[in-house]
Amino acid sequence: MDKNIKLNGEITYNGKDRSTVLETLPRDVAYVNQIDEHYPRMSVIETFEFAHRCCAGKELEPWVIDALKSTTPEREEHAIKVMTAHHKFTPDLMVKKLGLDNCKDTIVGNAMLRGVSGGERKRVTTGEMLVSKKRLQLLDEISTGLDSAATYDICKSLKSAARNFNVTAVISLLQPSPEVFELFDDVLLMHGGMIMFHGKREDAVPYFESMGFHCPPRKDVADFLLDLGTNKQVAYVEDDSGTVPYQSAEFADRFRESNIFQTALKRFDISIKEELFTHDVKPFRLTFIEEVNTLLRRELKLKSRDTAYLMGRAVMVIVMGLLYGSTFWQMDDANSQLILGLLFSCALFVSLSQSSQVPTFMEARSVFYKQRGANFFRSGSYVLAISISQIPMAIVETVVFGAITYWMGGYVDAVDRFVVFLVTLFLCQIWYTSFFFFLSSASPNLTMAQPVMMVCVLFSMLFGGFLVAKDGIPDYLIWIYWMDPLAWCIRALSVNEYLAPKFDVCVYEGIDYCTEYNETIGEFSLGVFNLPTDSMWIWYGWIYMIAGYFVFVFVSYFVLEHKRFESPENVAVIADDEAA
Repeated sequence: MDKNIKLNGEITYNGKDRSTVLETLPRDVAYVNQIDEHYPRMSVIETFEFAHRCCAGKELEPWVIDALKSTTPEREEHAIKVMTAHHKFTPDLMVKKLGLDNCKDTIVGNAMLRGVSGGERKRVTTGEMLVSKKRLQLLDEISTGLDSAATYDICKSLKSAARNFNVTAVISLLQPSPEVFELFDDVLLMHGGMIMFHGKREDAVPYFESMGFHCPPRKDVADFLLDLGTNKQVAYVEDDSGTVPYQSAEFADRFRESNIFQTALKRFDISIKEELFTHDVKPFRLTFIEEVNTLLRRELKLKSRDTAYLMGRAVMVIVMGLLYGSTFWQMDDANSQLILGLLFSCALFVSLSQSSQVPTFMEARSVFYKQRGANFFRSGSYVLAISISQIPMAIVETVVFGAITYWMGGYVDAVDRFVVFLVTLFLCQIWYTSFFFFLSSASPNLTMAQPVMMVCVLFSMLFGGFLVAKDGIPDYLIWIYWMDPLAWCIRALSVNEYLAPKFDVCVYEGIDYCTEYNETIGEFSLGVFNLPTDSMWIWYGWIYMIAGYFVFVFVSYFVLEHKRFESPENVAVIADDEAA
């Protein structure tokens, strides 16, 4: 189409505008990818319950209750009672319909964590969308990685679930076996973007035989249908009198002229139940607060079950704290290089150790894409829940590590100074946590995220104000120093230490600093590293790190909402058989 040609018009669905439909479409339509993406430490029933909670809620929606209204109060009450019970136990019913009773409480697992089998995991993928009350299920090549027996069991379970839950399932399969093919009610045959046939399964072979194609007795019907429209179809032509179609466009034209197509058009003209489509469906089932609570409970549950990570972090925090504390045991207060060296090491450890969560964030991102695409929850509620779930561990790590290094290092013996020390380290840690979460959200993959992360870590260390003092940084790079949260953290920690009454003296260890340098020992020690001597810089540092934390939380939300790094799992260039 030429660039100077413009198309005008509107697209409606049941009288609703296209933009309105797109907002609420995920509430009715579910897409099941061929790749199983789940949280490996959640059990089968927990996965179903979470999906049901997000998409169906705890109670029936008002429009469902209105649709159940009957002529008599007794029948209406009975219908509502039955639907309420069905709604409440939907996850358990789905477990039974999909044949997952034996692994109901087993974790889903993945390649690194043992859980359910491959076939069972595929059923979990399907059930997650079925249990969320989607009336149309689109399943893409669900047989990937499964044998014919597992594929048959899954398709049979899907058929049973579709019958019992009154949903429509559209499944694309690669070379289905005869047993699997027999399970389907309808067949949709496409080639080159053209619909060659769409109708009852048992009508497919007679339809093409009427065109002059013959399916051999021992030939699988599915394989026979897949060969049509390609250069392999000549083997099935009985009498080529010039009326047999060869191109996919010819098949499509013949189908539009068929009685099967005309009958389908008449079905579309049948009036629908207005109450099923005129109700006001919101894009999300839960409110924002309900989503945050649901997601937060899930995140805390997942963290509590990752015992290997928790134990590893606990050992690392304690060992590193003891290592730093013993190395800098009861330092000489007059040696500002040692004092600031330990402060720099503490800030560096609690902040940059959060980089280990980047792979975890990116692994969870694929699950987020799937569930956000299905309108399980809002992007904002997900980001907020993730951010809140990081705080408890950050507090524990900061308190344990900070208590060991502060008192073993011999810093000022004052509770208020110790509290400021802990708060500063905590704020620095959550700043970097939010930054690494943003990096995980904005990077296409881990291969690109890791180099960027290492460069950021390097710049943060170099411009932190300890390895290179402020006066040693070139003017054209000084802006990095003022943007570096590590520098703000070190300034706040240093000011907190050296402005204590202990260092607000002129004579210290026989040296009169006021006479020789016109400064107290605290001001002199800060001046060695070009650090300020005003206690307000503690507040400035806190404000900067808090503001930076919220900025990265917001930009993470913005990226996750508007940019998705989703791509086809398998990309191939296939030659057109018709052009061969």
